[in-house]
Amino acid sequence: MNNQVLQSPMREDGFARLGDYAAIGEGRSVALIAPDGAIDWWCAPNLDSPPLFDRLLDPVIGGFFQIEPSAEYRTERAYRPDSNVLETRFITQDGSVLITESINSTLAGRLPWSELARRIEGIEGEVELNLTLRFGTVAETRSPWRDNTEQGDVYHLADLMAMLRTSEDWLITKRDDGMICATLRTRPESHSLVALLVTEREPLAVPDLSAIDARIETSHTAWRDWTHSLSYAGRYADHVRRSALSLKFLWYSPTGALAAAATTSLPEGIGGEKNYDYRYAWVRDACLIIKSFVFLGALEDCKAAFSWLSKTIIRHGTQLRACYTLEGGEVPAESYPPLRGYQHSLPVRIGNNARDQVQLSMYGDMLATAELFIRAGHILDLETSRMLGELANYCADQWRQKDSGIWELPDEQHYTHSKMACWLALDSAVSLARAKHIEPTWVERWERERDRISEWIEVHCWSEEKQTYLFYPHSEGRLDAALALVHHYGNTVNPERMRATYRAIREDLGHSSAMLYRYSGAEQEESTFIACSFWLVEALAAMGEAHSAETAMDEILDKLCQRGNVETFNEMFDVRSGEWRGNMPQGLSHLALICAAQALTDHA
Repeated sequence: MNNQVLQSPMREDGFARLGDYAAIGEGRSVALIAPDGAIDWWCAPNLDSPPLFDRLLDPVIGGFFQIEPSAEYRTERAYRPDSNVLETRFITQDGSVLITESINSTLAGRLPWSELARRIEGIEGEVELNLTLRFGTVAETRSPWRDNTEQGDVYHLADLMAMLRTSEDWLITKRDDGMICATLRTRPESHSLVALLVTEREPLAVPDLSAIDARIETSHTAWRDWTHSLSYAGRYADHVRRSALSLKFLWYSPTGALAAAATTSLPEGIGGEKNYDYRYAWVRDACLIIKSFVFLGALEDCKAAFSWLSKTIIRHGTQLRACYTLEGGEVPAESYPPLRGYQHSLPVRIGNNARDQVQLSMYGDMLATAELFIRAGHILDLETSRMLGELANYCADQWRQKDSGIWELPDEQHYTHSKMACWLALDSAVSLARAKHIEPTWVERWERERDRISEWIEVHCWSEEKQTYLFYPHSEGRLDAALALVHHYGNTVNPERMRATYRAIREDLGHSSAMLYRYSGAEQEESTFIACSFWLVEALAAMGEAHSAETAMDEILDKLCQRGNVETFNEMFDVRSGEWRGNMPQGLSHLALICAAQALTDHA
């Protein structure tokens, strides 16, 4: 029946390629699906819960949930238009089958349980499918066990209860405490379903299969309605909508928090130690996502995220932590479960020690975001207004200190980006005070301190020899791509110096390419950083270099949107091998695309 060459997706030592994963989610959790039909990652019920499926980090003992043809096949897949419902077509010599996958929700929001649904429809001929479900043991710290109830088999995994529901045409071939196996033969117009129901420390609801099946379409309608509510009408609209949908994966609906990514420990370089847990909310990332929500016209998401961030800062005080849990608490210190790691890259980490770092750039992030938030038509409450004034005062006192910088480096320095971000914090505070959005008592002090910061930067951070702003003073010509984030400083203080810096960044950190490494020397241990590449596009457009910005934008998208990637972006892209690296879906990557597209629209 099929005359094309069939070659089933390959794994290397049990690992799928990172760029081949697609995501599904419902505003509380995210599952990653490989082209061979395997869900290799799902933390349920929450983004930062222990993983129910974790073969992504250990193919030997990790859990997974796979539906795959028994014969050789090829895969075609894509999201439904304007939706996060995924459709995968398996094509074999004897027929084809369509699998539609969703973590279900309702039109009123998420369900009070987790419902991962997989609909199987026969298209042509006959296809035999194999189902394998192996529950994860969280690095052998919990042991699944099966309990036969009147409603069916229930699996207990520490605090979780889970049930696999299947339509009657599935033949169960194995069922024990830790694994379920089954087979199905599809025919033209056949319609089958499997669904995994999960709850934590609560009773487990057992809905009818017909209701689960219908909720796939309800979920699609909810995604589509949200996308159609966006007001973005600028350039690169298709890419912007897809990135917006990816950001929605990271918007944690129970609180409004914005996770940096949905995974932990995916390496920035294979075999390296830069493998971090990103399932928390960073102040920096949250502020930048809120900025992209403003551009999208996502009013509800923008307000909820800004409110969560403000309340969390008020709760913990003006000495900002780099990151918080999705519930607004303290991120746990790192621990190291004994897993093999993706492609044997160790350590695997749970928790993040960046929580203890000093990162002065966050003050610029928060105050600039507040200014944008107000310009979008929002009104500050008194408590948030007071908090912003306190942040400005703290920044005015602390800007002379060394910090770990935006890249969370162990070497504390006077990072140029941090100083420019402090300038931005006080400049925004002055604007907010002059417009009577925050208490104006200290506005003249903020103005004077802001001007002192720019004087310090121009004296200490500019290299006359290199004709560029340096990574930090006396850094021997090293550069930092994060300076693309503070183009407003350059436009206000010294546009020519900033333009010269951006030319140097592209030449030195991109090797004349639009794909940039984060800072000088980073290419020795990691890949190009996707957000930095888009940030430079935004900066160039904002500084009047629209043609260069557009050329770079097209080059970046040409690199990233190929080889079957469904625009679920990781943190990094290895231009040498064409492979993706780092955690995913990465909020910074997607928000930076949106901001770059907006800048190209505004400055065309």
